[in-house]
Amino acid sequence: VQLQASGGGLVQDGGSLRLSCAASGRTFSSYDMGWFRQGPGKEREFVAAISWSGGNTYYADSVKGRFTISRDNAKNTVYLQMNSLKPEDTAVYYCAVHKSSYYRSRSSEYGYWGQGTQVTVSS
Repeated sequence: VQLQASGGGLVQDGGSLRLSCAASGRTFSSYDMGWFRQGPGKEREFVAAISWSGGNTYYADSVKGRFTISRDNAKNTVYLQMNSLKPEDTAVYYCAVHKSSYYRSRSSEYGYWGQGTQVTVSS
């Protein structure tokens, strides 16, 4: 599986962005997926995850109520709708495949990382 993230950009405090993660490969629909981010000088942190069917979603407390993860298996794409953005959301955002059935918030449990897309929120 190869992943390509896009949709990042510069947005003002309170604004919105929609990130996309396009996957190649026929087995995309069988994978749980996740979004992570890495801010300047920070470790990579979990943002959100979604089950293979889209029926279950999970969020970091810092984004709960503001971000929404979704997927379209027919298009081999996972989305991250980000609303009410804050300057502390500034980071490079990555999508990845959850390779195990456990610890969905741990980056070590993910693989096939995309190249990342930069999100910058100005105050």
